[in-house]
Amino acid sequence: MARVWDALFRSRPAAGEARFSTEDWAAAKSFMFGNLGYPITGVPVSGKVETLDTSFVGYVQGAYKSNGVIFATSLARSLLFTEARFQFQRMEGGRPTSLWGDRALEILETPWPGATTGDLLARMEQDVTNAGNFYGSLGGGRIRRRRPDWVQIILTAPPEEATDADIAGYLYAPGGRFDDLEAATVYLPDQMIHWAPIPDPIAQFRGMSWVTPVVREITADKAATDHKGRFFSNAATPNIAVKFPAEVSLDDFQEIMEVIQNDHAGAENAYKTMYLAGGADITVLGADLKQLDFKATQGAGETRIAAAGGVPPIIVGLSEGLASATYSNYGMARRKFGDHWARPQWRSAAGALAKAVKVPAGSRLWYDDRDIPFLREDVGDEAQIMATRASAVRTFLDAGFTWESAVAAVDGNDLTVLQHSGLYSVQLQPAGSQDPAQEDPAGDDPAQDDDPQAEA
Repeated sequence: MARVWDALFRSRPAAGEARFSTEDWAAAKSFMFGNLGYPITGVPVSGKVETLDTSFVGYVQGAYKSNGVIFATSLARSLLFTEARFQFQRMEGGRPTSLWGDRALEILETPWPGATTGDLLARMEQDVTNAGNFYGSLGGGRIRRRRPDWVQIILTAPPEEATDADIAGYLYAPGGRFDDLEAATVYLPDQMIHWAPIPDPIAQFRGMSWVTPVVREITADKAATDHKGRFFSNAATPNIAVKFPAEVSLDDFQEIMEVIQNDHAGAENAYKTMYLAGGADITVLGADLKQLDFKATQGAGETRIAAAGGVPPIIVGLSEGLASATYSNYGMARRKFGDHWARPQWRSAAGALAKAVKVPAGSRLWYDDRDIPFLREDVGDEAQIMATRASAVRTFLDAGFTWESAVAAVDGNDLTVLQHSGLYSVQLQPAGSQDPAQEDPAGDDPAQDDDPQAEA
């Protein structure tokens, strides 16, 4: 059995989506990884796994599908995130230069039949929001999304031994039945795309959902929503107490209470006139939503949720963001969203997806955001920056510095690399020389050519 694992971790099958029986995993005594042998006592009992410490289903059902702020924030992230496409980027002199592409990128352009790059990125964002991790298995020229709570990361050492742990593989068990070895599949490290943009501080490789830090805010927001619902279901009026004289019998009290409940409870009975008799008196016990400043109370929680998701409230359309909304504020919020969230996410995703393509030497997998309308103002700013840099190069050339040193100075923001050519002015002629076009080819004095006496 050791030979099985030796072959498994030393070579990858030539084609197709490789599937390995976890019976071998459970029965094998050791396997080879990185030219070293590691003992195996069975995955479910060895402790060498990293699993989700939160409930994926709980986040989906309790937050994503039931909380409007979480859904709106995730949707705003997805709408921008899915607009990018991927290209190769040349690295020249240790710096990135031009973007280019070829047929090697087809698996990212059509990750599965009928899908596009945007569909892949939408799934990646959705899983990262709800689980902190996206898993996609490679094989057969396509990417297969694997539910994050059905995947375990197999380590070469227990998770607490972080400095000695490497990823040995991924265990995928449909339905999360990790004790059913017959139904599980083992993937090699290079056969599984794993994207975790927010690392979990207590794990070595596992990611953390951005929803985790705002679970209490979500609970409070849901409670506030329930509070509004109860407010309207109870006649859309403050809580009241009806007092009766002591001589009212219990039967009369219950009868009157039933009448009031039937005739005045519920939003459909709001603002109806209440008639009381027999010395009954009404006392208001609570305040209405305006007196409670309910909008500000709930709006603050919504803003904190959006902040955890990296989206400015004005982009999501939340009340606190719209309260101070102007075209200028929206432009600054859009810039912040693009620079502080979208581009770092694309960079991280490109690093994870590079496993799916064969990146040519001298290049890297990178994102292309030039055709995204949301970032069009950024393109205008880049053009202005380019014009400013070109003007600086021209200024150095007019001053007599060499072309190479002028470009290097502007590119590196370092004036010390400038080298003078020894030429001056815009003509860049040696000092003291004349323009050849103004010199007399025959060597005669031009003034004498117009003198009649000199001609005679």
